[in-house]
Amino acid sequence: MLDLKLYMSIHKYEFLNSDLILNKTEKLLSVATNRYKITVQVAHRAKRRRYEDVDIIDDPQIKPVIRATLEMVDEITQPEIIGN
Repeated sequence: MLDLKLYMSIHKYEFLNSDLILNKTEKLLSVATNRYKITVQVAHRAKRRRYEDVDIIDDPQIKPVIRATLEMVDEITQPEIIGN
């Protein structure tokens, strides 16, 4: 299940705009050494979340791939989220 800090960081994206999504995606791609590998990781995470969270009603505004991208950027840029 999601850590409380990670859960809170996800909900700060409740009202997303496309500029934020693009900036976060560019940040993720700039940090990655292999663009293909990071793209596959995002896709697998989005797919896994989709099947793991069947009981939870997904937020219709945030698609799984966008949510996975934002989570991965937060994990890379804010390692204290994972540390706890």
